[in-house]
Amino acid sequence: MYNSRLDGLTEYPFQRLNALLADVAPPADLAPIAMSIGEPQHTAPGLIHGALTAHAEQWNKYPPTAGTPDYRAAVANWLTHRYGLPTGMIDADAHVLPVAGTREALFMAAQLAVPPRKQNATPTVLMPNPFYQVYLGAAVMAGADPVFVPATAATNFQPDYATVDSGTLTRACLAYLCSPANPQGAVATMDELKTMIGLARAHDFVLVSDECYSEIYSAAPPTGMLQACAELGGDMTNVLVFNSLSKRSSVPGLRAGFVAGDAKLLALFNRLRAHAGAVQPLPVMAAATALWQDEEHVEENRALYRGKFDDAAEIFGLRFGYRTPDGGFFLWLDVGDSERIAKTLWRDGGIKVLPGAYLSRAGADGTSPGDSYIRVALVHDRETTSTALSRMADILAKEV
Repeated sequence: MYNSRLDGLTEYPFQRLNALLADVAPPADLAPIAMSIGEPQHTAPGLIHGALTAHAEQWNKYPPTAGTPDYRAAVANWLTHRYGLPTGMIDADAHVLPVAGTREALFMAAQLAVPPRKQNATPTVLMPNPFYQVYLGAAVMAGADPVFVPATAATNFQPDYATVDSGTLTRACLAYLCSPANPQGAVATMDELKTMIGLARAHDFVLVSDECYSEIYSAAPPTGMLQACAELGGDMTNVLVFNSLSKRSSVPGLRAGFVAGDAKLLALFNRLRAHAGAVQPLPVMAAATALWQDEEHVEENRALYRGKFDDAAEIFGLRFGYRTPDGGFFLWLDVGDSERIAKTLWRDGGIKVLPGAYLSRAGADGTSPGDSYIRVALVHDRETTSTALSRMADILAKEV
């Protein structure tokens, strides 16, 4: 006995990658470098240690699902400052809910938003293609039909949900948007965000804005969904924004994030998570509060990534479709056959990357928008990253 919806899930991308490389050995004389997973390797900010120690007496207490007032206030203040929101637009008690990272919360958003039927039909969940795999898993396990909307160079690597047919939009209950995008690093414009909000309200679906890479950028700070709400008068109806400290502060192991937006949806989400949600321990929440209140370490972290992208631009130039992304820390390189190149890079260079085919779904013609790309995570220190990229460029020059 098991939930048959599990049959609709493919293996997770990293499991597929392990299977692909199982019979391939990297060079014995080269130290292997894993650039397949977006796990920041920068040193975590030292200020978390003091916060954890100062709140050590709270390890024996169950944390409340809604978090602490200090945590909610820190997030509300950060959002207001970061996005230039009107004072009072974000009420810390009504518009902010802490989550243990955002992965489980993005998954649980479908449990919140997807009813058994909409318009007497199976609901749909819209997502970009390529996509973060949690979006697909959430849609499938909620019993919805996933709808993959191309996010290619033709659309600036963001999905144009306005092109989805009216019947599908009528059945839509949830739409995921990732900006800066994983894996392409593209940032949605203000006009695109406003259009998305209008679609969500016109067709009554929940718009989930995944902004986990918002604080890693090369030039201008990425526009956020709440900024678009502010320009539309401050109404956050139908909108939920997700963010975390994993990338911003290089603490993926801390599992600290938030969801903010529509107060009615957040009240329901809080009720749902009281039954099923993972909640951060109180000392962890105190450390996370301190991180949301500090920008100095974020600026230092951002500078480290900028240095690595400077090196990447010099190493690749205009080859393999290289472009410095607007945000995030991934390269999205056009190499032809993504699986073949992933095997070659591991066999000849000891470099592990993720085939783009594992991050996208094929259309009617049997091809997917990720088939010819590899995703490369620039998460190591600058020297290690530069060494890996130089080695990669030499191999690709012979293979592509």
